[in-house]
Amino acid sequence: MTVVAVLPGDGIGPEVADEAIRVLDALGIEHTEHPFGGGAILAGGEPLPAETLAACRASDGVLLAAVGLPELEGQPVRPEQGLLALRRELGVYANLRPAYARDAGIDILVVRELVGGLYFGAKGTRDDGTWFDTCEYTRPEVERIARTGFALARERGGRVTSVDKVNVMHTSRLWRDVVTELGAAEYPDVPLDHALVDSFAMTIVNAPGTIDVVLTENTFGDILSDVAAAVTGGLGLAASASLGDGGPGLFEPVHGSAPQIAGQGTANPAAMLRSTALLLRHGLDREAEALALERAVDAALVEAPTADLGGSHTTREAGDAVLRRLAA
Repeated sequence: MTVVAVLPGDGIGPEVADEAIRVLDALGIEHTEHPFGGGAILAGGEPLPAETLAACRASDGVLLAAVGLPELEGQPVRPEQGLLALRRELGVYANLRPAYARDAGIDILVVRELVGGLYFGAKGTRDDGTWFDTCEYTRPEVERIARTGFALARERGGRVTSVDKVNVMHTSRLWRDVVTELGAAEYPDVPLDHALVDSFAMTIVNAPGTIDVVLTENTFGDILSDVAAAVTGGLGLAASASLGDGGPGLFEPVHGSAPQIAGQGTANPAAMLRSTALLLRHGLDREAEALALERAVDAALVEAPTADLGGSHTTREAGDAVLRRLAA
């Protein structure tokens, strides 16, 4: 039996998670809910309780809404620590960030390496007072994310643009060499080109319709995926999937917990529902339903826009519009 572990989290998380749960129910997909993030800290002292982790490991996919509470900012135990721990425990390393406006001819997929690079390298303060962070990558780390990017491009019938900073960074030389070698050896049918991160950021802004699959390291992917989201509607509409090798993936909207509007019923559930579509596609192998949900969300953004899009519809009304489209 297929089971999805749902982590509503904090702030607007439970509100947008409710709309995802309604979609899962409409599609006949079993699900369980578990504490996570700030609420879990306040209730039991830790952001990722053992029972929540066990349920996630046993599931076919994890659907996470949002984490973060103002009262826990700067505290020794924080909601975000639970997110990093969950990614580590699930072994996810490939972060997929779609950014699309298909009516405008834009359909970008950023494939970001998630567990290496500058964010996870050695860091600290030297005796002379110098602060440092270290960007580190191994050949196997680059190979596995490159395979993910090439495989997705092959599925889409598209091409890969590998983004680095080879003119400055030593790790980028490794990145470019490995991607080039692996592409030629294992994916000769997938076109590959390379770009420098600074000029490529301008390409996203000025010519997003020319981009297909973007393969890049952790820090560059973090930044470029946000730029791509801004070009196609903003972070409030952006979804993500984090995948590993064989275990359950983690699917979550990019937006935060937005505590300032929590409980008002005005949050836009689009990113949560698009993340649910990624769960259907990459976690449950239900491509037809993933496409149907994406189209339903696109239609609902026009039919029932929430306040962030200049409309006045509630979270529930936006969800209703999605469900009507799914049932049509």
